[in-house]
Amino acid sequence: MALDALSRETLWEHDYPSEPLNFRFGAGPHATPLVVGQRLFTLGTNKQLHALEKATGELLWAHDLVADFDAPPTLIRPAVKAGNGASPIAYQDLVIVPAGGPGQSVMAFAQSDGSVVWRSGRFLISPSTPVLVDVDGQTQLIVFGGQTINGLDPDTGEVLWTHGHETQGDMNNSTPIWGEDNILVMASAYDGGTRAVRLTQRDGETSVEELWFTNRLKVMFGNVVRRGNYLYASSGGFGPAFLTAVDVHTGEIVWQERGYGRASFVQAGDSTVMLTEDGELVLGRLSPDGFSTRGRADVVETSAWTVQTLVGTTLYLRDRAEILALDLGE
Repeated sequence: MALDALSRETLWEHDYPSEPLNFRFGAGPHATPLVVGQRLFTLGTNKQLHALEKATGELLWAHDLVADFDAPPTLIRPAVKAGNGASPIAYQDLVIVPAGGPGQSVMAFAQSDGSVVWRSGRFLISPSTPVLVDVDGQTQLIVFGGQTINGLDPDTGEVLWTHGHETQGDMNNSTPIWGEDNILVMASAYDGGTRAVRLTQRDGETSVEELWFTNRLKVMFGNVVRRGNYLYASSGGFGPAFLTAVDVHTGEIVWQERGYGRASFVQAGDSTVMLTEDGELVLGRLSPDGFSTRGRADVVETSAWTVQTLVGTTLYLRDRAEILALDLGE
C-alpha cells in the first residue's frame, strides 16, 4: 500500500496471493520495502520479489524465489516457520536478496528487468537484512546467516570470508552494525549473544579478528544503536528485557536499566526515539552514563515490532493493527 504521508489517503494497493504459514508471531510481511528512484521492491512472506512503479503501483516484474529458483519456503531449523524476514537492498543497478538453497544463499537481480545477475553462497540464511560496508576501500556485502557472518563481493557474489556465529534455529534477526574503526557487531537472542570482529583488507584478502563475545547482550528482534565507542540495545529473550550499554572495543557491560520492554530505536542527533513492543514511545538520550528520559507515552495497543521512521519531526510507526503519524514538535 502507498499512503499520502500528510493525509493518510490510500494512493494505490497491489495484491498478490500468499500461502499461510505459522502466524504465531504475526502474519507478516516481515520485510521492509525498498525504494530506489522511481522503483519499489518488496520481498513477501513466501519469498515473492516484486518490482513496482513507485507512483502508481504498476507491476514491473516479479519472481517467486520458491517456484522459480527452488528456494526453501521457510528457514530450515526454526521451530516457528514464519516465512521470509529479510529485506531487499540495493547496490548500484542490482537488488540483492537472501534466497536460500545450494549455491544461492544470496541472489542478485537487475533492478530494470529482474534478470539474474549472480547467485552465491552455501550457508544457512536468517531473517537478518544484509548491509553494505567499506572495508579499507573495498565494498563488501555483509550477510548475517543462520550460523555464520559472511562477507561477499557485491559485484560478483564471491564469498570473501566467513566467521561463525550460531544461535538457536537460525534466528539471527538483528542487522549487523558497522563502524569506521572496521568493527562489525552481530547480536542475537535465544541461545546466542553478541560478537564483535575487526575486518582488515589488503590486496583483496580480508582478515577477520574476533575481539569479544558476550551472552549478556541478547537482541531478539530489535536493532542496535552505536554512538561513539558504545553500543545500546534492548537485551532479553522471552523473559525480562534490559536497556543495555556495551563498550564496543571490549564487550564490557557498562550499564543496564529495567523498566522498558523489548524495543527498537531511532537516533536523531543526540536524541533517541525508543518504541517498546508494548506500544510505549519513549524520548530520551543514550549516553555512557545511562538513559535520560524526556517523555513517555502509550501510543499503540498491540505488538509493535516494526522500527519506527522519523522524517523531520514526524514519526511514523505501526503495530499489528494501526499505522500512525505523530508530530514530536520540539
